[in-house]
Amino acid sequence: MLCEHVFRPLAHAVVVPLAWLRVPPPAVVLLAAAVGVAGAVELARGHFVVAALLVQLKTVLDNADGQLARLTGRVTVFGRYLDSECDLLVNAALFAALRTPLAALGFVLLTLVLSTNFNVERIASSRPPNWDSSPLGRVYGVLYGWQDRLADRLLGGRAIQSWQVSALANLGMTTQLAAFGLCMALGHSNAFVWILACEAVGVAALLTVQPKQEVSLEHR
Repeated sequence: MLCEHVFRPLAHAVVVPLAWLRVPPPAVVLLAAAVGVAGAVELARGHFVVAALLVQLKTVLDNADGQLARLTGRVTVFGRYLDSECDLLVNAALFAALRTPLAALGFVLLTLVLSTNFNVERIASSRPPNWDSSPLGRVYGVLYGWQDRLADRLLGGRAIQSWQVSALANLGMTTQLAAFGLCMALGHSNAFVWILACEAVGVAALLTVQPKQEVSLEHR
């Protein structure tokens, strides 16, 4: 909801001039990553409000690259790999900037929640794990392939409901970075780790809900 009603409209305002200037979508991906890393640097320096604003700008650009690719007909597998790998890099940089033992836990929890979000939607759509043998494809396979295979093993036999997919979609990257940014701006960046811990418990509880089986009583 946050992505649809706030960040995508903001991204659209950026996409129009980028399309007119013929900026390639991968360049926007790299710019978003640079802005995210800059936010991590400012977080480490204790400039919390600046860091929070940069992280939100990263989210706007992150939404813009996909819109730009679709608008200009330049959707590529290369862009998909680059986007996913840059996101992971930025997440690692942001948690490293916390300079606390909780940082590693936060990074693991965020990766877990985002991976579950992606894979639940993928499994519900009956899409198999997919990457190619290109350099970025192989990196993607190393970073994300094991997560996809694990999700297939744990969730592949479940009947995933549309409301579960929708609920998890609201825990995507846009929502996560908005929450992280709010914690930064308030000067309590470490609180985001505990928010993630609550999310992980909630996601586990959500996925344990299975549809009731209809029982047919046959009279003999």
